[in-house]
Amino acid sequence: MSKPAIHFFTEDLNYTLKNKMRIKDWIKAAIAAEGFVLNELNFILCSDEYLLRINQEYLDHDTYTDVITFDNSEGLKTILGDIFISVERIQENAKLYRLTVPNELCRVMIHGTLHLLGYKDKTKSDKAQMTEKEDLYLSLLPVS
Repeated sequence: MSKPAIHFFTEDLNYTLKNKMRIKDWIKAAIAAEGFVLNELNFILCSDEYLLRINQEYLDHDTYTDVITFDNSEGLKTILGDIFISVERIQENAKLYRLTVPNELCRVMIHGTLHLLGYKDKTKSDKAQMTEKEDLYLSLLPVS
């Protein structure tokens, strides 16, 4: 079996993610804290248009979104997935919510990861639980 890994990629835009090792360690710690085993997790940073095409093609949604998560795991309690994130949505939402772009990006990264860990956000109570977990893990992110 390959070594557990988290990878960062960009599609159709230039974006430099800072503190990659710190973010990797933080995500790995969240996965372990939830009792899961990391196999491989890919974060793909892209444009609004790129993510819109994915949303239309795979989910039949014709809307912009900040994150789409694909769970490719075959075993229980195993993480193997791809998380696509629109950098443009992150930048807009960071302005809207008066957050830094890195802070909003980390929130969306942990949000996508929580989906892979079995958390949902379709109902009001599920969304509240998801936000609580996001806040918990964001509070554990070491600041530089």
